[in-house]
Amino acid sequence: MKKIVLAIATFFIATAVNAQSADSTARRSPLKTLTYEQYNALVNGEDLYGMSLAAELNHYPSPEKVIKFKRQLDLSPIQVNRLNAINKELHRKKVEMGWIIIHNEETLDSIFKYHRLNNGSLIFYANRFGLYQGELRNAILQACLITRTLLTPQQISRFEALQKGK
Repeated sequence: MKKIVLAIATFFIATAVNAQSADSTARRSPLKTLTYEQYNALVNGEDLYGMSLAAELNHYPSPEKVIKFKRQLDLSPIQVNRLNAINKELHRKKVEMGWIIIHNEETLDSIFKYHRLNNGSLIFYANRFGLYQGELRNAILQACLITRTLLTPQQISRFEALQKGK
């Protein structure tokens, strides 16, 4: 009986040690108010929140996705050049806004951490977060709007068929 209890206890201790070591190796964000995934998405200009869906679900394709199918869509050199320019500017804007959002989060964290807040500063920085998210989403949706104007109706239909087949 003692051997069984000892074996069970050993099993639970080993399980607890493995769980702790897995948690301790999990990557942490440099900013405690953001997850590692959120922080990296903001820094790298990735759309973690599906901000382009309003456009994409209504036949305004993302330039980032369209350019991946340039051969299948038979895009002209002019279309490819314009899409590359849109993608480059969109990525620049997403990274820029990502850093601004991170800085705003650092400020919010700091004013709470050091008890330097009042109702006015809290309203200001909380509302800034929404403003920055809105500016980022506008840039993404504007890129989708411009992309649609560059494509023929046949290319849009073909793109959507290719997306479904992915």
